[in-house]
Amino acid sequence: MGLLIKLGNRRFLLFTLLLLFKCSLAWFVVFEDGPSWETMLTEVPFFWLVFCLIEWFATKRKLLYYTIANLLFTLLYFTVLMYYKYYGIIVTYHALSQADKVTKVGNSTYSLMDPYYLLIFVDVIVLIAIPLWLSKKSKRIQLSLRPISRTALSVLFAVSVALCFFSIWPNRASMNENKQAEEMGILNYEVFTIFADSTEDAEMVEMEDITQPAINEIKGIEPSANAEFFGADKGKNVIIIQMESFQNFLIGLEVDGVEVTPNMNKLAKENFHYNNFYTMVGQGTTSDAEYLVNTSLYVPKHEAATKDNVKKILPSLPKLLGEAGYTSATFHTNEVDFWNRRELYDAIGFDRYYDKSFFGDGDHVAFGASDEVLYAKTIGELEKMNESGRPFYAQIISMSSHHPYNIPESKVTLELPEKLDDTLIGRYIQSQNYSDKALGTFIDDLKRSGIWDDSIVLLYGDHQGLPVYSLDNKELELMKDLLGHDYGYADMFNIPLVMHAPGVTFPAVIEQTGGQIDILPTVANLTGISIADQIHFGQDLLNQGENVLPMRHFLPSGSIITNSEVFVPGIAYEDGTNYPLDPLDEHGGGATKEQYEQALELLNLSDSYVKQLPDREQEE
Repeated sequence: MGLLIKLGNRRFLLFTLLLLFKCSLAWFVVFEDGPSWETMLTEVPFFWLVFCLIEWFATKRKLLYYTIANLLFTLLYFTVLMYYKYYGIIVTYHALSQADKVTKVGNSTYSLMDPYYLLIFVDVIVLIAIPLWLSKKSKRIQLSLRPISRTALSVLFAVSVALCFFSIWPNRASMNENKQAEEMGILNYEVFTIFADSTEDAEMVEMEDITQPAINEIKGIEPSANAEFFGADKGKNVIIIQMESFQNFLIGLEVDGVEVTPNMNKLAKENFHYNNFYTMVGQGTTSDAEYLVNTSLYVPKHEAATKDNVKKILPSLPKLLGEAGYTSATFHTNEVDFWNRRELYDAIGFDRYYDKSFFGDGDHVAFGASDEVLYAKTIGELEKMNESGRPFYAQIISMSSHHPYNIPESKVTLELPEKLDDTLIGRYIQSQNYSDKALGTFIDDLKRSGIWDDSIVLLYGDHQGLPVYSLDNKELELMKDLLGHDYGYADMFNIPLVMHAPGVTFPAVIEQTGGQIDILPTVANLTGISIADQIHFGQDLLNQGENVLPMRHFLPSGSIITNSEVFVPGIAYEDGTNYPLDPLDEHGGGATKEQYEQALELLNLSDSYVKQLPDREQEE
C-alpha cells in the first residue's frame, strides 16, 4: 500500500504511464507498424494538456479528476479499437449519432472484441476500488498529493500545446484519414476532425454546374442515342434482392466437396454474373446499400445516408418507375425505424413498406423473422401485386446471415471440417448456406407463380461479411486455404451481381467492373426509361465499360476501385498503394492520378448536389 501511496504522490507520471500503455495497445491493433518512440511525441502531450488543467483548476480531489480523465481516455481508445475491427478506419465524433445502434447489434459488436482489450480497464477499476477500500479500512488514511509548481505547469502546458500543434499542422492535408491519425496521434486527430469539418463546405459546387453531361464527362461516358437493350424489358416487373453480407467468393465455393450456396451458384450459371461487382456502402451498411441502389448517389463521408440525406427530395428508382406506371414496395423483417428506414422509404418514394409489424418475430434469426419467413410471406404479396394489372418494383432485404452469424443450431445443415468449427468463417459459411436454401425456395415460388418469367430480377450482396481487419492470423490462413490466395481488400469488397432479364441475359460471366450505384441506370435502360435529365452517378452496365468506383468510410478518402485494382492513397496519390483485383496480377499498371482526381471530383459533386436539394418538408 505504501508503494501505491508513493505513486499517488507522483500522479502526473503514474497516469502518463497508464495511458501510454493504453495508447500503445490501440496503435498495436490499428496501425501496421504499431507503437514507437514517436507515439510518445504525438499522444503524451495531449495527456499533459489535460493533466495541467486538472492541476491548475482542481483545488482538491485531484486524484478523482485524474481517474475520470483516465476513464474517458480509456473509453476513447477502446472505441477506436472496436470501430477499427469492423470498419477499418479511425472512429471520430461523427459515430456518436449511431451510438444507439450498438445496443441493437450487441452480439455483432461484442464478437469483434479480443479479451485482452479489457485489460485497459483494469487500472480504472483498481483506482476506483482503492479509495473505497481505504475509506472502509480507516477514515484517517489520506493520500497526500503534493502540489506541482505552477511555473513548471505553465512551461509544460506551453510545450505540450506546441507539440500537439506541430503534430497536426504538417499532416492536415493528408488524404488518408488513418495516415492522418498515425502522423498526428489519435487524440490530436480526434480534435482535428472537429475543427476540420467546419471548412468542408468550402468547395461546394453550385447547383447550376451540377449537370448530367458534366458528370458523364468526368466519368468518360458518351451516352448513346441507341443504347443496346433500351426498353427490352419494358413493362416487366422489377425484383431486387439484397443479400445480407454476401461476398462473391461464396459462388462456386465448396467445403469438403459440398456446395456452400448451390442456389446462387445455379442462378449465376444461368444468368449474367458480374463477378467484378463491388459494395460501396458507408457507415449505414445495409441501409446505405438500399440508398445507393435506389438513388445512384454516393453515400455521405461521415454518416449513414439515412441520417441527413433522407431529409431531401431525392431522385430515385421507385419514383422513376412510378412515373412509368409501376407500384412499389420494400420488404424487410426488422423494425422500419432501425437505421431511420421510415424516412428513407418516404424520401425515395416507395408506395409501401413491409417490416417486423407484417412479418412478426417468430422463427427469429438475427434481428427479426428468418429469411424463410421473409420469402414465404413476400411471395404472397408479390402475387397480389402481380394480379393488379400494373407492373411492380419490389426490393427484398434478407437479414438472417448477419454478423456474427449465429443462426440457430436447428437451421445448420452444412457440416464443416474441424478446422472451421467454432470460427467466424465457419459460422459465416453456415449462415450463408442457410440463407441460400431459403432463397432457393423463393426462386422456385417465383417460377411456379409465373412471376419469374415476367420480371427483371437482380441479386447482389449488401456489404462485406468478413472484414479483413476483423480476422486474426489464424483466420486469414483459413481464408487463404479456401480461396487459394491471400484474402485482401479486393476479395472483401467484391460482392456478386446476378441479373436475370427476360430476352436479354443468358449464361455468362461478365468481367466488367461495377458497383451498387450502377443498378439504377441499368434497370432504367432495361425498362426503357430515360434518365438523361435525372442526376445519377452510376452507369449502365449493359452499355458502358470502364468504371471507377469511389469508396468511402471502409477505406480512407481518395480510395477507388478501377477495372484492375483497389487503390488506397497515402498522404496523397503519390504514396498510395494498389491492390490488384486479380491476385495473380503482380505487375498491374495501377490506378492513375486522373482516376483518383476524377473520383474526388465526383464525390464532391454528389455531396454538393444532395446538400442543395429541397427539403422534403417543402414537398407538397
